[in-house]
Amino acid sequence: MQTQDVITERQSDAAAGDVVLKVQNLSLDFRLRTQVLHAVRDVSFELRRGETLCLVGESGSGKSVTARALLRILDKNGAIASGRVLLSGKHGDIDIATLNERSPELLKIRGGRIGLIFQEPMSSLSPVHTIGSQIVEALRLHRRMDKKQARAETIELLRQVEIPNPDKMIDRYTFEFSGGMRQRAMIAMALAADPEILIADEPTTALDVTTQAEILDLIKRLQVSRGMAMLLITHDMGVVAEVADAVAVMHFGRIVEAGSADAIFHDAKHDYTRRLLGSTVKLEQNQRATTHAEPAATTREPVLSVRNLSKLYGASAGWFGGGSHAIKAVDDVSFDLYPGENLGIVGESGSGKTTLGRLILRTVEPTSGTVTYFGQGEPVDVTALNKRQLKTFHRDVRLVFQDPFASLNPRMTVKEVIGDPLVVSGKAKGAALEKRVGELLELVGLDPMAMERYPHAFSGGQRQRIGIARALALDPKIIIADEATAALDVSIRAQILDLLLDLQKRLDLSFVFISHDISVVRYFCDRVAVMHRGKLVEMGTAEQICTDPQEPYTKSLISAVPNPDPRHKRMMHRTRFTA
Repeated sequence: MQTQDVITERQSDAAAGDVVLKVQNLSLDFRLRTQVLHAVRDVSFELRRGETLCLVGESGSGKSVTARALLRILDKNGAIASGRVLLSGKHGDIDIATLNERSPELLKIRGGRIGLIFQEPMSSLSPVHTIGSQIVEALRLHRRMDKKQARAETIELLRQVEIPNPDKMIDRYTFEFSGGMRQRAMIAMALAADPEILIADEPTTALDVTTQAEILDLIKRLQVSRGMAMLLITHDMGVVAEVADAVAVMHFGRIVEAGSADAIFHDAKHDYTRRLLGSTVKLEQNQRATTHAEPAATTREPVLSVRNLSKLYGASAGWFGGGSHAIKAVDDVSFDLYPGENLGIVGESGSGKTTLGRLILRTVEPTSGTVTYFGQGEPVDVTALNKRQLKTFHRDVRLVFQDPFASLNPRMTVKEVIGDPLVVSGKAKGAALEKRVGELLELVGLDPMAMERYPHAFSGGQRQRIGIARALALDPKIIIADEATAALDVSIRAQILDLLLDLQKRLDLSFVFISHDISVVRYFCDRVAVMHRGKLVEMGTAEQICTDPQEPYTKSLISAVPNPDPRHKRMMHRTRFTA
């Protein structure tokens, strides 16, 4: 195990701010079938002991591939075209760029002197080996421990990353860990060889806001105590403001601006940096306060009414019911949605918000409660509709999915994707179908001439616009957007939200907006409902929920949201919720 002397030595090194890694004029090329892609060009930066450098930029900017180049783990068609990656050593610098990919020296550096935390732990951890056996393997490889020593050190590492009951959890499998715990296990594995440098590639992207705050806090504390240099790759400027000492901004494979966190946030020079910050700060405001003059008045008739809605899983049938061992995914939830209103549903992963959206659509059957729709004529009890009647309801209430990559059939053209609801419902075919698809593409800001192309030919933001066009095909009254902007960069996110607000005004839509991103909800919604463990714990206006929450759980949720200003770090003073 690491001794206190080693930690003290690391901390003194950290105080000195020694340069542990220099990247000089790094360029990366990828050979494609018909051309060479110059993914990264002339990138230079330094990593210092005890300091965090954040490499920021949107998808495709080259930040992740730059980090992978430091460990020489590029795809087979990728190569370092030029430049140096100098790792400091006792006998002088080692140029990682010149090492043979299978050399023992490079293998010692990977996972040894440089640790790596991947973005998605579920795909990075083995599903068929216990968490403990994977960490033990890293310890035996890099620190030459026997099995007994490695197991004891693994338990200690799991304790350091704050996994409860580490002596028992060491023998659990990946699927038995929550998302946050899997990321903690990844951190333990990255720290196993006591690295000098930690590379964290979007380590909190897939996590909800409170888990993100805990993981960032944990990484920062471990980094400081061990005196490591850290390279944090992210597109979230709020996270950058909370943890960065220095920032390098990447755009189209080049570093366009670099400096201290304070200088980047308060005196940015490059237009792209200012645009990135502008999109982030924009989401700190409530757009509905300025664009929606008449707030949704509760004296008006709702367009949708949910009463005492519940969903139990694992409830056994029979005389005695299924109460004791049932999981309450949604627990006695009631609310109204008014015409022209945006209602946000927020909460952590597992809070029941996505299940609630599916219950409203009846793609999941409720255990109890009612959903009443007041869209046309007489009120409709959605929970009592048969399959044929449900099809009519689904014309008025549509869904926008979270992942624009997975929700579009790659074998269908855009015309077929958007036109499918029209064909199935018998509303249009032939020339009328083509005309309607063209109108929908124009409506969401895309060129109608692109309707014969396939989804892979579009960017992530454009794919989400296609998904929105498909949802609008049948002229709905309500749209349920389930994490509709979660997979998008911050500037694209703002564009999609502005598009939805514009469409709402033109088409008189109402939204149920499901998200774990508080800034998105604050920007887009009139009212917000906060869910925790299946229950609706608080409801109010977006401004009230985000600035003056009343319930302890809501306070913890809001206080964990990163603040895009390094001079006012919110997460350091967050409120922790204990059930």
